[in-house]
This record gives sequence, C-alpha cells and structure tokens, in this order.
Amino acid sequence: MSLPFYQRFHQHYDRSYRNKDLRTTMSRYHQEKKRSAIYTHGSTAYSSRSSAAHRQESEGFSQASSASYQQQASQATEYALASAVSRKAASAYDYGYSHGLTDSSLMLEDYSSKLSPQTKRARKSLLSGEEKENLPSDYMVPIFSGRQKHVSGITDTEEERIKEAAAYIAQRSLFSSEEGITASKQAAVSKQAAASKQAAVSKQATVSKQSAVSKQATVSKQSAVSQQSAASKQSTSSLHQEATLEKKSRKVAIREKAEQLSLRKTLEETEAFHKKLNEDNLLHAPDFVIKPRSHTVWEKENVKLHCSVSGWPEPRLTWYKNQVPIDVHANPGKYVIESRYGVHTLEIIACDFEDTAQYRASVMNVKGELSAYASVVVKRYKGELDETHFRAGASTIPLSFAVTPYGYASKFEIHFDEKFDVSFGREGETMSLGCRVVITPEIKHFQPEIQWYRNGEPVSPSKWVQTHWSGDRATLTFSHLNKEDEGLYTIRVRMGDYYEQYSAYVFVRDADAEIEGAPASPLDVVCLDANKDYIIISWKQPAVDGGSPILGYFIDKCEVGTDRWSQCNDTPVKFARFPVTGLIEGRSYIFRVRAVNKTGIGLPSRVSEPVAALDPAEKARLKSRPSAPWTGQIIVTEEEPTEGVIPGPPTDLSVTEATRSYVVLSWKPPRQRGHEGILYFVEKCDAETENWQRVNTELPVKSPRFALFDLAEGKSYRFRVRCSNSAGVGEPSEATEVTVVGDKLDIPKAPSNIIPSRNTDTSVVVTWEESKDAKELVGYYIESSVVGSGKWEPCNNNPVKGSRFTCHGLTTGQSYIFRVRAVNAAGLSEYSQDSEAIEVKAAIGGGVSPDVWPELNDTPGGLTDSRGGMHETSQPTFKKDALLGSKLNKPSLPSSSHNLGQTEVSKVSETVQEELTPSPQKAALKGKSKSDPLKKKKDIAAPSPPYDITCLESFRDSMVLGWKQPDKTGGAEITGYYVNYREVVDGVPGRWREANIKAVSDEAYKISNLKENMVYQFQVAAMNIAGLGVPSAVSECFKCEEWTIAVPGPPHSLKYSEVRKTSLVLQWKPPIYSGRTPVTGYFVDMKEANAKEDQWRGLNEAALKNKYLRVQGLKEGVSYVFRVRAMNQAGVGKPSDLAGPVVAETRPGTKEVVVSVDDDGIISLNFECDQMAPNSEFIWSKDYVPTEDSPRLEVESKGNKTKMTFKDLGTEDLGMYSCDVTDTDGIASSYLIDEEELKRLLALSQEHKFPTVPIKSELAVEILEKGQVRFWMQADKLSGNAKVNFIFNDKEIFEGPKYKMHIDRNTGMIEMFMEKLQDEDEGTYTFQVQDGRATGHSTLVLIGDVYKNLQKEAEFQRQEWIRKQGPHFVEYLSWEVTGECNVLLKCKVANIKKETHIVWYKDEREISVDEKHDFKDGICTLLITEFSKKDAGIYEVILKDDRGKDKSRLKLVDEAFKELMTEVCKMIALSATDLKIQSTAEGIRLYSFVTYYLEDLKVNWSHNGTAIKYSDRVKTGVTGEQIWLQINEPTPNDKGKYVMELFDGKTTHQKTVDLSGQAYDDAFAEFQRLKQAAIAEKNRARVVGGLPDVVTIQEGKALNLTCIVWGDPTPEVSWLRNEKPLASDDHCNLKFEAGKTAYFTISGVSAADSGKYGLVVKNKYGSEISDFTISVFIPEEEARVATAEAQKGNKKSK
Repeated sequence: MSLPFYQRFHQHYDRSYRNKDLRTTMSRYHQEKKRSAIYTHGSTAYSSRSSAAHRQESEGFSQASSASYQQQASQATEYALASAVSRKAASAYDYGYSHGLTDSSLMLEDYSSKLSPQTKRARKSLLSGEEKENLPSDYMVPIFSGRQKHVSGITDTEEERIKEAAAYIAQRSLFSSEEGITASKQAAVSKQAAASKQAAVSKQATVSKQSAVSKQATVSKQSAVSQQSAASKQSTSSLHQEATLEKKSRKVAIREKAEQLSLRKTLEETEAFHKKLNEDNLLHAPDFVIKPRSHTVWEKENVKLHCSVSGWPEPRLTWYKNQVPIDVHANPGKYVIESRYGVHTLEIIACDFEDTAQYRASVMNVKGELSAYASVVVKRYKGELDETHFRAGASTIPLSFAVTPYGYASKFEIHFDEKFDVSFGREGETMSLGCRVVITPEIKHFQPEIQWYRNGEPVSPSKWVQTHWSGDRATLTFSHLNKEDEGLYTIRVRMGDYYEQYSAYVFVRDADAEIEGAPASPLDVVCLDANKDYIIISWKQPAVDGGSPILGYFIDKCEVGTDRWSQCNDTPVKFARFPVTGLIEGRSYIFRVRAVNKTGIGLPSRVSEPVAALDPAEKARLKSRPSAPWTGQIIVTEEEPTEGVIPGPPTDLSVTEATRSYVVLSWKPPRQRGHEGILYFVEKCDAETENWQRVNTELPVKSPRFALFDLAEGKSYRFRVRCSNSAGVGEPSEATEVTVVGDKLDIPKAPSNIIPSRNTDTSVVVTWEESKDAKELVGYYIESSVVGSGKWEPCNNNPVKGSRFTCHGLTTGQSYIFRVRAVNAAGLSEYSQDSEAIEVKAAIGGGVSPDVWPELNDTPGGLTDSRGGMHETSQPTFKKDALLGSKLNKPSLPSSSHNLGQTEVSKVSETVQEELTPSPQKAALKGKSKSDPLKKKKDIAAPSPPYDITCLESFRDSMVLGWKQPDKTGGAEITGYYVNYREVVDGVPGRWREANIKAVSDEAYKISNLKENMVYQFQVAAMNIAGLGVPSAVSECFKCEEWTIAVPGPPHSLKYSEVRKTSLVLQWKPPIYSGRTPVTGYFVDMKEANAKEDQWRGLNEAALKNKYLRVQGLKEGVSYVFRVRAMNQAGVGKPSDLAGPVVAETRPGTKEVVVSVDDDGIISLNFECDQMAPNSEFIWSKDYVPTEDSPRLEVESKGNKTKMTFKDLGTEDLGMYSCDVTDTDGIASSYLIDEEELKRLLALSQEHKFPTVPIKSELAVEILEKGQVRFWMQADKLSGNAKVNFIFNDKEIFEGPKYKMHIDRNTGMIEMFMEKLQDEDEGTYTFQVQDGRATGHSTLVLIGDVYKNLQKEAEFQRQEWIRKQGPHFVEYLSWEVTGECNVLLKCKVANIKKETHIVWYKDEREISVDEKHDFKDGICTLLITEFSKKDAGIYEVILKDDRGKDKSRLKLVDEAFKELMTEVCKMIALSATDLKIQSTAEGIRLYSFVTYYLEDLKVNWSHNGTAIKYSDRVKTGVTGEQIWLQINEPTPNDKGKYVMELFDGKTTHQKTVDLSGQAYDDAFAEFQRLKQAAIAEKNRARVVGGLPDVVTIQEGKALNLTCIVWGDPTPEVSWLRNEKPLASDDHCNLKFEAGKTAYFTISGVSAADSGKYGLVVKNKYGSEISDFTISVFIPEEEARVATAEAQKGNKKSK
C-alpha cells in the first residue's frame, strides 16, 4: 500500500501542527472518553480479538444465533442494547483495521458526541517491507477521519443493517457461552500472544473481511426466514444454553449488569434523538476541523495545502489564489485538487516565484460560508547541494542543481535546428516563432530554462503572446499581432552553467485602413501618471500618415467591465501626451488612440493596460491587503471626517509639464489637514498681476495633481492652490514661477548622412547621423523606395533607437533609396535627404548585421548577461569567460553578482581581447604607435616592474591574477603586460612559461590550462612604447584549486585621483570571485600610513553600491593608505591590497573643471592641464565610468585643453564628471551636476541660445477716461535701433486713424491707442520687439467673454464721461445711521449750478421735502426718523438741470433692508442707558431707556448667568422707550447680577446691574412701604358713585338719591348740610344698608331745602366727602321771570 502524502515529506506535521481549535477539541474528546469508561472496559473482551476470530465464531453459531435472534425480537431493550454494542464494536474495528491499527489500539468511541475524532497513530508492524522503506523515520501518522462519523441508531442502508445483525450475533454468542467466557479470560491474560498471532493473519483478514461479513449476514438472514417452522425444535437447545448462563460467576454477572445499564441509557438517548430528528436540526454551517497552514518551499518543489471541514449539507470547497479562483483546466499540470475522506488538498506542481501568493480555502453550504487563509513563499536555493535529493531520485530538483563540476556533466552543447527566420506579419494576424532545441548530453529529470526577449527585454506571457515548451521545441505565439510586437526576438536556452541564444527580427505591417487615405493606428499607448482627477496617456505616432499630414489624435476611454467607448477630446491633439479628465474615482479604465488626417480617422491602437483613477499612495495601500476578485472597480473608503480643522496651504507647488494644450501642476498635501479628506482649488493669474481667478469652481480637485486647459498659448501665468474641507477654505500656497504656455518640447530635426550598405540578398543596412539637439527622442522611422517609382514604403512600424537598422524584405537585384525621420512626443521631423541608390545583393563575404545576428555578441540584442533566476553552484564564474573559450558564440554564464539589466564593469583581459573593438581613445593611441617608428627618446624609458601580485580567483584548472601598475611608467603610457608562470613541486620551482602571447591591457589576467592542486609562481612585466620593462619580483606561491568560500574575494585595481588637501577620490574594481551570492556593496577603510594595524577605521557605515568614494575630511600634509572590502549575503570578504600611501595636498598649478555656456547655448565642461607629458591624454568619465562612445557627449581635446560638450543636457546627465590626464602623476578634476545645477545651466543655455529683450511688463490693456483703449508693454531697455511690430490676428497693423502708436526708447514703454472697440477688433494682439540679436514679444488674447467684458468696460467709461458733462453723482446714494438712531440717506454731487434741483422718490412716488437743498459741500441728504419696516422700499434721487440729468437708486429691501435694520438696532442698543432699580407696590423693576424701540431688537434677561424663565411673578416688557424687567414679590433668591442682552442681528450688547447687598435691601424696603401704602389706598373708605354734583328739582317734588360706598372695614356714613351735620328725620330720611348703599330721601322739597350737602364716609384707613348741591325752583316764578325778560327785550328793539 502506498503511503499517503502526509507521510512522505512532512515529517513534522503530526508532532507540531495542531492549532488551538484542534487541541481544545481533543481535550474535550478525551473527557468524553473518560465518561464512557465502563462501556469501553466492558467491551474489551470483544474489541481485543482479531477480525478473523470474530468472523469464525459468527459462522459457528450462525444457526443458533439466528433462532435466538428471532426469539429475542420481542425483548427490544436487551437486543437493542446488544445491537448497539455490536455495531459500535464492528464499526470501530473495521475503521481501525482499514487504517492499519492493531486490535489493542482500538477503542470504542462514543459517537453520540459531535466532537472531532481523536487522531490515532499507526504501528510499523502492520506495514509491508516496501511501505516501511517509504515511511520516514520516527514519523507519527495522523489519521484524518474527516466526515466519516458513525451515529448509532440512525443508519438506514441495507448493508449497515446486515452488519449490525451479524455483529450482534457474534457479541451475544460471546456472552452466552462458556467457551466465550473462557476465551475472554484467556484473551485478557495472554493479550500479547493473541496480538502476535493475529498479526500473522491480519493481511488475509483484511482481504476476506467484507466477504465474511456478507456471508454471515446472508446465513443469518436466511435462517431467520426459512427456519421459523423449526423454532420449536430448537427451543430445547436454547433453554439449555440459557441454563448454562446461570453457572456464571457473580463477578461476571455484575459486570454484565453494569454494561446493560450503560447500554440502556445509550439506547434511551438514541431513541430521544430519533424523536427530535428533523431536517433543520441536521443542518449546520461549515467549519474547519483542520485549517490549511502556510508553507515556505524551494523553487521547483511541489507543495500541498490541505484542510478538513465539517458541515451539513456537505460543504463545497473552492481554492483561491490572491482572491482569484484557481482553474485547474486553465493551467494543466500546474494544480491538482483532491477531496478524499473529508480531507481537501491543493497541490502546486513545480513551484516558481509566481506561486508566491496568499491562498484561500472557501467552504460553503446553505447555512453559510467560511474561509481560511495560508501563504506560500517560494525561495531559491542559496546553500550547499543536498545530495539526498539525488539519492531519493526526486524529480523536483531546482534547476541550479542540474550541472556542477561534480554533477552529471561538465559541459553542455546546445544547438538550434529548424530556426525561425526574419518574419513579416500584419496587424490582427497570428504568428508563431519556434525552433527545435538539441542539448547534448541529454540528462533525465533536467529541463532547460527557456527565455524569450524582445529588443533586449524579457517577454512575459500575456493575452497577446504565449510561450510553450514541448520538451524539444520552443514556441512563441502571437494571438493578435500589433505593431508593438515588432522588434528583434531572441531565444535564450540555459542549461545549468551554459546557455545559447538565437535571434531574428519580426516586422509587423499596418492593417488595411477602413477609409482609404486614413492614417495608420498609433502604438504603445501607456499611462504615464494616474490619480483621482486625471490620467496622462502617451503614445507613439504611426509611421504611415495615409498620404496627408496627421492633424492630431483622438483619445477614447472605456471603463473596465463595460464595452462602451467614449471620446475624451473634442478637437484633435497633436502632442503625443494628453491628460484625460472626467473620471470616476476608484474606477479602472482602458484607453486607445486614433489618428486623424484630412481624409478621415484611422483604426484605433491596441488598448492600454487597465489603470485605476487612484493616487499612487492609495494604490499601494490597497495592494497591501487582500481585495475582492477583480471586477474593474476599486472601492475607496475614507475615514470619518473630523470637523473644525481648516487645512493649511499646500507645499512644493510646481509645474511638472507644460504644452500648448495644457499645463500640469503638482504639489504636496498640507501638514495641517485634520482627519477628514481635503479638496483643492486651483487659481491662476496673469504674470506681474495679482488678479487671481479660480480655475475649478464647480469641481474641486481630489488629488495633489491637476491639469489645466484653455490657457492662452504664449501667455505667461502663475498658479497657486488652496485646500478646503468642511471647516472652510485655507490659505493659498506660494505661487509658482512664471510659466509661458507653449510646447517645451520641439519637434526633432531631420537626421542626416543616410548611408546604405549591402547585407544579404534581401536586406540592406542603413546608418545615419542622429538628429541634433533632439529631446525625449522616441526613435526613428526608415522608409525605402524603388528607384524611379516615387512610392515610399515603411521599413519599420515601431520606432527604433540608435543610428543603424537593417531593412529586410527587399527584392534581390532591385535598386533602392532610403530616408529617415525622427519622432518624439511633439511629432515627427522632416524627412532626411534621400540616400544614394544601392542595389540589393549580398555583401562580399556574406556580411551579417550585428543587430540581426546578435549571437556573435555577449548578450541578446544588447542584453546584459546575468544569473537572474539561477541558483548558484559551487563553481564561481565571471563574465569574461566568454572571451576564453574556443568559440566566441558560446560563452559561459556571467558572474552571479549581477542581475538582468545590470552592467558588468570588471574586465579581465585574454588572448582574444584584441578581437574586440577598441575604444576610440585606445584605438587612436594604437594607430599612432603603429605609424611612428619604435625608437627610444631621451625622455622615454621602459616602465619599472609591476608589484603586489595577488590571486583574485582560483578554479580547478585556471587562476586569475591581479597586480599594481608600475610606480614609474617611463614617461609614456603603458601599452600592456606580459605574464609568466612556473610550477613549484615540493618547493622546487620549474621553468618559466609564457601565459600570454599578446599584451594584456588591464592589470588582471586569467591563466588557463593549469593543473589542479598544483602550486604556481608568477611574474609580470610591463611594456610601453620604449619597450618591455624589467619583470616583477616572483610572487608568492598560489595553489590552483577550486575556491568554495562563501564571502567574496578582494576588490582589485585600487587607485586614487583628484588628490586635494582635504579630499581625494578612491576607485576600485569589483572582486573577480563574488562568493556564493552576488556582491551587494563595499566598505572602505583608511588609516594614516605610519599608524598601527589596529588604527584602521571605516569610512562608511552602510555598504556602498558604487565602486568609488570621495574621501573627505583629510588633514593637509598627512599620508594615508586605503583598502576596500566587498560584501555579499554571506558576509564581508578579505580586504584588498593597500592603495597608497598618498599625501593629502593640493599641488601647485592644480586646476579644476570649469563649466561654460557659449553664445549658442551649448553647455560644456572644460579642463586645462599645464603638466602634460608628450603622450598624455584626457580621459573623461561619468561617475568614474569612462564616457567613451556615449551618444549624449562629445569630447574635443586640443593641446593642453579639453572640452566635453553635452548634446542635450537633461536629467539623464546628472552625475559626477571627472577628467583624468594619463602619463601624469594623478592629475584629475571633477565637476558635479545635480538637479539644482542642471536647472541653472539649462536656464543659462536658453538665455544664451535665444537672447530675449528683457520685459518689465507684459502686454496689457487698460481703459482710459473717455473710453479709449490703451495697449502697452514695457521693456527693460531699448536701443536706438530697436524696432517694434504691432500684430493683430497674425497681420501687421500700422499707425492711422484707428491706431495710434508710441515708443519711448528711454523708458522702454511701447503703447498703442484705439478710440473705440468694435466687434471686429476681437482677437489676438502681439507686440514684437527686435533689438539687435535679441528678440521679444508679448501677446494678449482678447476673445470671448474677456473681450466682451473689455468692450463693455470701454463703453461704460465712455458713457461715464458723457454723464459727467452735466450734473452728476460723484458718490451714489447710500445710507448712514446717526447717533439719534435715525437713518440718513446721502449722496455726493458735482458740476452743480444754481438752477440745478433735486427730487427724491420712494417706490416711484415723490417725497415732499420741507426744506430746499443748498448743495452745501456737494452733499444731499434725506433724514428718516424712527426708521422701521414701513420705511422699506426703493429710494431714488434725480439730479437735473438744462444740461441733463442723473439719477441714483438705493434698494432698501430684502437683504439690504435687513443690513440697515441691523445697523439701526445696533445704534439703538448702543443708546441704551445703564440699568436702574425702581421699587413699586408690586415689587422691584429693572429698566433702561433707549432712543426708541424696534421689534427687530431682541431683548433677553439673565440672572447670575442663567437665562430668566418668565412667569406671572417675573415679567419683561417695553413701555415707550423703557425696557423693563418686573420682579413681583421679590425674595432673597432674587438677589444677584442681572444682565440685559440686546441683540441687533449680529452683535449682542449687554447692560448689567447688581441687585444684592444694600441695593437689594433699599429696594425691598421701598417695596414694602409702597406695598402698605397701596393696601391703605385700596381699603380706605370712599364713595364709589351715585351722587350727582347738582340736583335741580321743582318745589313739592320728592327727591331720592342713592350712593354706593366702599371700604374695608365697612365705613361709617354721615351727612352734612351747609357744612353742618344732618340728622335723619321725617322730612329728610337718611339710610345706610348692607354696608355699601346710602339713601338720601326728601318726601316734599321746599325752597328751604336748597343748599350744599355732603356725604361723609370714614374708616380706619381714611375718609372721603362727596358734595352735591340741591336747587329748588317754583314754576310760577320762573314763568313770571321769563315774561318780564321778554318784555324788556321788545322795548329795546323798538
């Protein structure tokens, strides 16, 4: 039987891996085991027996047990108990035996518990010999039962019932027979002997177990049915057996009774479970019994993740990788997913770095879902070779183990058959590149590493391209060709330490255009920058324009997950970069670009990669945590904002990109921002002004970058940014420098000097000189044309860099001409001049272009060799091994200290070194030495011997030596070295042998074909133009043996330069032997030359990445020595040989590198040396790496001066530039160009290259008094020859009736005047200034709203001038609140005369004014007293006379009225007097007077800081101008400070008074006095009413008077007549009834009753007299008197 997966490699699993949940479950399980100890002990007799013995007993008693079974059917309790025991015993026995467990290890489990099963351990005695070999030593086997849970009493299948019956018969037979009892006792005594006996037949019992059970079940079932008629016959036998049971011992009977009681309890619980059983109770959510665990594995190994789950219904499990479901069919052979016995397994085959991820196991059923996570980390092998892997025959050995010096092969031969050739395709087609790979010798279990490259960059599988390796053939397939796929393709096959490669070019032609004459599709659409507000898209222009120039490009976007494309720009853009705005934050988009010319729109480009509209920091935060499966949208969550913190100003605001279409700003968020998100507002203003305008008023910016559109080209702007949040808008940032809107990037100039040369029968090599001063060059397009045809065809559809290209697909024997054009983001250059015609045919000798057949080089198409992705063996190698083999095209692997894309800088010369192309400087030197005869001069001698020979690296059959240059060069440059070696056997040296025939140019050399473990000595001699010098001293003995140390070897070739009094530069070369891992850095040590060895001190704490160091802080005149140590992951290696001693001093005549900028703006570094030797040369370096062959630099040396010119100084040129002078005593100097210096030099270059007239003020416009328009600008200074051109809408305008020009050359003021702006004057105005070579211009764009506003302003000023010719308002109508709280409307007038009069209106109704205006001081006023709501309205004043009229209007409604009322209320509140205290009869009153009161003035009172709650006792109110607070019936609680608050709508005014102490006592006392007086006044006696003042009555009449009297107590009533008391009698009856009514009655009035009467009322509070008069008249007398008076009247009339 094969071992399960967990027994093979994971030896630690069962020992250490038990999570917390599992340990808790196991402890609970053991507790449940203890509870069922009685049952388990009682079942030992049965459970300890072998399966075979049980089956034999079962067969022996089949008939008897069958009858007994039928007979005992009525006794449900006992048989159910026995059935439960037998079923549990059989289940446990079968389960344990099937897993290889012995009988003694089996124990019956109480399956009524829902806990996880207990893990069991297997004994090795049950395993076969083969299985024992596969089982690791000391391994404890975990048994995973998973969902194999047996619940007693609920099984319904026929098979389970048969097993249950058979097991019960066997168990009953055991209890009911004496033999069974004897057997049980014997089994208990001799258990070990029985176990060994059972082991002999265990294998056979395993095979026959099922058949035995089935047979027993069949027999017992048949006997139960067919032998019912024989039941009576067998009853006697059954009774006999029952009688024998009585002979049992008392001990056995007690034990059986205990078992029966325990089983009865179990049965009752089972029956209760049956009653409660329903579907809902069975369902439960999934749960992990065992969760998957994380693994760290070696590359190329397999790994398994497994877990065990529970739940019902059975959960469905899905595996995820980085939240993406794993599809086994999509990755055949990569994943294996299994589910057996409740254990779910995910196996990953041959792990690589891409398998490093987070894996998730997700289980789900109807009750829920649950996930568990595990991580897999794949590491590459960095240690010694584990030979056990080879002995085990494992097929998953890492690739680096394929070949070692002690492995299967010492060398591999790699050949390519059926190679792919130069290929041509068309967009949209499919294409496959492939070749057969033959590797000898062939070794099983080892496969080569196949890597494809395009233009030197690795090709990764994607939806566009797929790779395949069938075992002997490599294929690269393009599913849908695009022009981006065009390039040089290289296949590299790596086998252990050897590799081979092959290359060919793939050309992709444009697809047919849908519209004839439309341009081709752009290519390489990528995202340059992305944030929340915009995404900058860039692309490359196509080579084919369709026959007419490309007018621009349209950019389309599509949200990921949809198929709806929308156009991003309304007008075509010419610049090949564009910021796309209007995106939704968090959404992902793809983009494409279409070109357009006058014919139409071309096909779209290949879509870009998806990019999310998020800030980079947000993306990093989202990537750091698991996310949902990719849906094309990223959900962005923000923290809950915290209000109240206004953000500060942003920092580091700068213009990152500026074109004619847009400007991109970038800044950093403010430090003070609170916890909530912030938004940004961008503002702009014209240069030299402070008129700031907000750009994004409607849509605030969310990210710290923004693209501005709709800027006037050529105009200068400044920008600033504000932050805002819910608390408000913060202060603005510092403004940017002045930015001129326009393309900073110019279209490149056309290439020149196009030279074609023959190559093959179908190809031509074309070379050219690159475009001068080209910035951000993308590449070149090459076109060919058959001579005389006039039709040009593109040779490449993907721009190529460099100055050389091979044009394929040409017709043999045909003559062609070629032309080239350059391309950058600004556009395509003009075409170069046509080349000379060339006939296509193979060159003599079959020349091969190196860019098409790069197998002749060290790298695939410019690739740098590397060990990236390889595991290192114990044999150290280095790059220059490629030069030492017999074949140039079969180099060994480069040093492991370099990764793909890094450049190897160490050089080791060899015999084949001369075949390489020399540098221009060295080539010039060699050419000169060949042309001059070799003769010794007086001042030239052979060099002195080299010294300090050391071994840099050692192999089994070769060694690498290093040495130091001679102290004396003999006055000429050293041209090479010769190395000799000899063997040393037992201390006896042999004869010298030559190691190299040709001179070695470097101070290092590899001597090959040496003998392993042989001791050698070496000597080196130097040579110059004078001849070969004296050999060095014999080196120490070195043993040729394989170096296996882990740390790197010593660096070599240390040298110092630029020695000054406080600093110098130390340089070195990396160690040849890098150790087991790549070199990661260097440490430099220094000490004084005479100091002891313990005085070494390190100069750098962190390891250096560079191979040079500028040492600072030296002491002048002190001598120093230096050494360098290399470091890798294993540690720090041994130090190098010493450099020095060198004295820190600045030698006389030392000069430094000087930077200069000429009049053409060309930037150069200049150096001069007065101490040069005849053969000295200048060597320029960047970061101390020679700059020879650099396309960005040009070096010119003449005499003792040298100049290094930058062709196009940019950020790529940042670094330290140094100049060394050869054949001198270390003369050198350097110059640092950092970012600040770069900016300074570029600005200076621009100033020199394009001299400009300094402008003080840019072109501006202003409106003069009469509406005239003045355009003006001011230059710094102008000479007498300065000329100015005035341009309007690209046409020059001249002085005339419409335009008046004026130039003041002394002040530099340039002006142009216009009387009036018409509609046709809308456009662009430019002043062009030329003063010698210097030019300058300023442009003002007056279009759209800007021009309309300016025109309106001019017309307004004209009308204003006309208005001011008559009476007019200097200051328009306004209002003012006086100190008396009145409102004064006023205005200021001018140009007034005597006849001028003024009229006031309100709401178009004239207001009558009492007095006439005198226009004193030109002020007119209208006073409104006690202003209130009724005074709201529109006021207007008209000023007029015979010269005209003017009017001013003031609206006092809505908000304006509210503002005025607020001011009025304020003045009223300020007029309030201090609070005063007044006592009344009711209580105490606090009051204040104001000028007058308005309801708009809000009054609030507070007592001791608490607002007063008004009630019947405490009231407030306003009476006239008095504002009061009445406190009735005051108490001591009313003492304290009272505040009256008057709120005018904006401000609160307060008046306070302290009602406490003496003030309260006095007020309270006065209150008490007034209260008593009021009581007295209220209760005193008084006549309420009823008595008249005069009573006139006829004599004889009766007089009755009634009067109401009030008083408390009831007053006393008395009467007076003529001031004398009057008593009641019969004639005059006086009554007082009910204490309130007094009666005065005279029955018959006579003349004597006439007189003055009075009623006197009196009580203790006071008295009152009410007087009345009675007048009695006689009617006769009156008539007589009347007649007499009439007669007197008649007499007078006569």
